[in-house]
Amino acid sequence: MSEYILETKNLSKEFRGFVAVNDVNLKVERGSIHALIGPNGAGKTTCFNLLTKFLTPTSGHIYFSGQEITREKPAQIARRGIIRSFQISAVFPQLTVLENVRIGLQRSTGVSYHFWRSGRILHRLDDAARALLQEVDLADFADEYTVNLPYGRKRALEIATTLAMEPELMLLDEPTQGMGHEDVSRVTQLIKNVSKGRTILMVEHNMKVVSQIADKITVLARGSVLAEGSYQEVSHNAAVMQAYMGTTTGELEGAH
Repeated sequence: MSEYILETKNLSKEFRGFVAVNDVNLKVERGSIHALIGPNGAGKTTCFNLLTKFLTPTSGHIYFSGQEITREKPAQIARRGIIRSFQISAVFPQLTVLENVRIGLQRSTGVSYHFWRSGRILHRLDDAARALLQEVDLADFADEYTVNLPYGRKRALEIATTLAMEPELMLLDEPTQGMGHEDVSRVTQLIKNVSKGRTILMVEHNMKVVSQIADKITVLARGSVLAEGSYQEVSHNAAVMQAYMGTTTGELEGAH
């Protein structure tokens, strides 16, 4: 089994002559938290859309567990175990927190999304759903209607529904965006906790979050890889400082 769960080779995407992603070679180690960072317009979200096949690459190749997946469709990608949080975050506001997670769990039962099935059939998923809610610190909210959850707790629920899909690789797109300090700290710790035995690739703008949990960081700028390494390495990289802050001195800590 390859030590890299995900690789891209010379991955590029053009939009009518504009190069959004340019010759990106990415290697995500199995079992790691890998952060994709960069200033606005760097190509981070486009890169995510290429990996989950919501966009088709102009050129280059994508490999998952050593197998090429470049031409596969989004549903095929998801079945392989590449799950992007917002794509499957079954956050239905008028259902309870437990019911939301239970919908995600249906995928592996043979009764996927049979909403008309008797509730008694779905109750057999309750124990697994409660275990996932315990994992993301939502056990006390199981019977709460999702519409009533604070924003940070809703993001935790999205992660729980992602976990319900049994991902081999979780792609988290700006998991702490729009959160207050307390929620950021909670979700940061949550990501660290659920990463055990899993692989996470995340786009994140909050450098404090990245510094606390990322094993490896890839910095994009204008669609290309600018630097790669640990937080310590990239935060003192002169080219990274120039791209983020227009200076070649200082530290990246706290930069958005």
